[in-house]
Amino acid sequence: MKKIFIFLLIAFIFTACGDDCYNAPQTIVFKFVDANGENLIANGTLSSYSIQEENQGTIQLTKTTDNMIILENVGAYNGTKNYTFSSNIKAFDFSIQSSEFDSGCEGYQINKLTFTGIGIDVKDENGYYKIILE
Repeated sequence: MKKIFIFLLIAFIFTACGDDCYNAPQTIVFKFVDANGENLIANGTLSSYSIQEENQGTIQLTKTTDNMIILENVGAYNGTKNYTFSSNIKAFDFSIQSSEFDSGCEGYQINKLTFTGIGIDVKDENGYYKIILE
């Protein structure tokens, strides 16, 4: 987790705002756990998973060293897009609402994530979303 925060801090420091600059939307990170808080990727329970964007294909996912998943290249649009998470143990839907902003640099910001599904609980853990799969 510290590595993610350090990476984001370094990226922020080296991002210069000016005439030709761009701020990417906030990174979205998921951590999958069971009801006891045990990481499902680390213990091998969650062995296969993917995320599909509505009508657009598969989203690239990157597994971190601490067994979390980074969603690559999401949120750079105006509006709401729907996604489906599929795995060997559970499937659920979620949506990302984003908007464009211009505060000296052009870019996008993620305004809201909404999760739907039976048997999941999601907690915003300040830097990642802990998804409890029951």
